[in-house]
Amino acid sequence: MKLISIKRETIQESRFTKKMGLLATKVTYIKKQFLNIPIKTIHKYRETYYGEVKDCADCQLSN
Repeated sequence: MKLISIKRETIQESRFTKKMGLLATKVTYIKKQFLNIPIKTIHKYRETYYGEVKDCADCQLSN
């Protein structure tokens, strides 16, 4: 049994960008886990309509 593992999870989120406005996109989170308890989010990214992969730091969460 591994004590530390890495898990990738994709969820649908609403994001806001200046160019496109409100955007519903799939965001992928890569998380580090200790005994299946999430400790830290290592990286999160999203895929655009055109297939490009972008970091989530360039867009803000909408309220």
